[in-house]
Amino acid sequence: MSIVKSFSVGNGDTFYIKHGTSNFSIIDCCLSDDNKKKIVDEIKREKSGKDITRFISTHPDQDHIQGLQYLDNEIDILNFYTVKNNTTKEDETDDFIRYCELRDSDKVFYLEKGCSRKWMNQAGNDDNGKFIGSSGINILWPKTSNQHYKDALKTAANGGSPNNISPIIKYSLKGGVTMIWMGDLETDFMENIKNEITLPTTDILFAPHHGRDSGRVPKDWLDEMEPKIIIIGEAPSGDINYYQGYDTVTQNSAGDITFECTEGKVHIYVSSETYSVDFLYDEKKADTYGNYIGTLNL
Repeated sequence: MSIVKSFSVGNGDTFYIKHGTSNFSIIDCCLSDDNKKKIVDEIKREKSGKDITRFISTHPDQDHIQGLQYLDNEIDILNFYTVKNNTTKEDETDDFIRYCELRDSDKVFYLEKGCSRKWMNQAGNDDNGKFIGSSGINILWPKTSNQHYKDALKTAANGGSPNNISPIIKYSLKGGVTMIWMGDLETDFMENIKNEITLPTTDILFAPHHGRDSGRVPKDWLDEMEPKIIIIGEAPSGDINYYQGYDTVTQNSAGDITFECTEGKVHIYVSSETYSVDFLYDEKKADTYGNYIGTLNL
């Protein structure tokens, strides 16, 4: 079993995966003075007893690294995952400065298509001989030789938007769920690279760019993935693409979303007491992680 949580943090992203193995993964952070202590205290509690904790940064826009300095000070990030880049900013926040320090340190692991590492997607023994299983995370993009990607890196290095340096991240549980994150990839960029990548059948897709229409996933990719549920983030409602024809959970209304992933099933909970959907199976689960809204059978 694993637990995946998507926090409701406004216009930004904060996720964690509490793996069934001795791994704990954090994907991005958008922490404010109002929520940072509560969220980081929960992260500390949930990662307790895990041997490996990694922070995966999709890209260094402020809404994906806000609070990184605080988080690092609190948990001491030892495994920092990001794409290899030289992003610059005209106005450098403390969080961006910390991002660059981690990006350029010996704590970094650079992400690219097909990369492999203990214990991201390799099981094995640690230095003390203890066996640690894989986290089930694989990187489907970037293909570093792709010219569109090289252009995106150059744009970010010149102080432009780093949205399109975002990796595509797959998490899969043996016998269970497959989830995909795409950071803030933009539609035009995805259209340019859509023939450069093969995407798997996907149970849960986190819509890129917080669900904005500017990050609408190309139809060819949606047809390939056949997502059972698309999670739409907290972009302003006027900017959102609601992915008509697909089952969706909208974080603007649902609040925090917690996925209890087991073999063949995902039990879904939200922090809103009034949110509901009509496409999930009701297994009458207790409200263990919030308001239980139903189960996705895989």
